[in-house]
Amino acid sequence: MTQALVTRNQTLAVALPPTGNLDQYIQAAFSVPVLSAEQERSLALRLQNEGDLDAARDLVMSHLRFVIRIARGYSGYGLALGDLVQEGNIGLMKAVKRFDPDAGVRLVSYAVHWVRAEIHEFILRNWRIVKVATTKAQRKLFFNLRSKKQRLGWLNQEEVNGIADDLGVKPEVVLEMESRLSGQDIGFDLTVEDDDEDSHHFAPAAYLTDASNDPALMIEQEDWSSDSNGNLSEALATLDERSRTILEERWLTDRKSTLHELAARFDVSAERIRQLEKSALGKLKKTMLA
Repeated sequence: MTQALVTRNQTLAVALPPTGNLDQYIQAAFSVPVLSAEQERSLALRLQNEGDLDAARDLVMSHLRFVIRIARGYSGYGLALGDLVQEGNIGLMKAVKRFDPDAGVRLVSYAVHWVRAEIHEFILRNWRIVKVATTKAQRKLFFNLRSKKQRLGWLNQEEVNGIADDLGVKPEVVLEMESRLSGQDIGFDLTVEDDDEDSHHFAPAAYLTDASNDPALMIEQEDWSSDSNGNLSEALATLDERSRTILEERWLTDRKSTLHELAARFDVSAERIRQLEKSALGKLKKTMLA
């Protein structure tokens, strides 16, 4: 190992001390020297051929500044920069693991795609409570459409068709994503600091109430059920035994009898059972409404 690399390793060992302050982390990341092409290739070969984790660490730490620059480009999504940087660092480590020093490109050119991919995935998971993009086309459209909307505002049909052609999706998909981007998450209930008297009308808690355990409603339903069952029993008692049996077997049992089964039981035709059933239902309805 050359003296330059020895000195560099000593520098890296103290460059990023443990800290919870993002500004200090950024300052420390930018203090790590950038690798030359020769140094980068040497470290990458050590990692590839010997599995040298120290070489992998040096490659990662020397590229942390690039992750920070990429992450800053996504600050408009309302997510913490520290979280974006952290996700980007995961992409950087994946890139370092897969980097081929003989491919003829610098690590930063190769890693940018991995860094962006991890940041994109993080944004899609956390930008809204409800996931806004699930398919590959929606993911592609999410970032492209958001940048276009920041310049154009609401899109007209010509702009929608143009974006659809550019991204290879249907205009309906563009309109749906535009609607998703324009929506906002709403808290289920009011926050403590919300003093707006009318704001409760817009909180889902105001209209998505569960009344199934309301004592007054439960008593009302119980009284209605009891009264209905009582009226039904009284109405059934006014029917002759055969008609009452047909209604009970056809409507009031778990295992309902067919017309043919009842026809065999009473030794009449299935059509006759249907006529008796219809007549009994008419009498039952008339009695209960009286």
